[in-house]
Amino acid sequence: MRATQIRPTGVERTLGDDELIVTKTDTQGRITYANDVFLRMSALTEAEALGQPHNLIRHPDMPRAVFKLLWDTLERGHEVFAYVQNLAADGAHYWVLAHVTPSYDAGGRLVGYHSSRRAPEPAAVHAVRQVYADLRAEEQRHTGSRDGLEASWDRLQRLLDERGQTYDEFVWELTDGERR
Repeated sequence: MRATQIRPTGVERTLGDDELIVTKTDTQGRITYANDVFLRMSALTEAEALGQPHNLIRHPDMPRAVFKLLWDTLERGHEVFAYVQNLAADGAHYWVLAHVTPSYDAGGRLVGYHSSRRAPEPAAVHAVRQVYADLRAEEQRHTGSRDGLEASWDRLQRLLDERGQTYDEFVWELTDGERR
């Protein structure tokens, strides 16, 4: 875990169009593999990353409801695509379009998770940033973290219902449906 709380600096890093961040975690979400692009973007060394919970790079502006959606989807054995803003160890941030899948051994037992992240489209980041700000504001209206999460989750579900979409459909609408 981080010894001190990292404060966002407002400095943004961007992935190149041909770059891909790859990490693997165990079933508890602890990092077991991180490629060089992850290490560079997160400003972590391999020794600092391995064995740490993946939420080591959680940006405080990310709504908890999105992580609930991610974990709920993975627990059902499904892949999930999500826009995520991460926080590097030096306070810089970076946006990614994440694709997370459960990983199974030869016997079909869940052994962890595999995540690949690529550069998101700027227009998609602009749109999702507004949605996420709304969800975070909903979380912050409540004193308890559980109440905040439930309220944010309800707000996300209402937003998707109003749009007549699932979160996956929302994500792919933002990317014009192009799976690069």
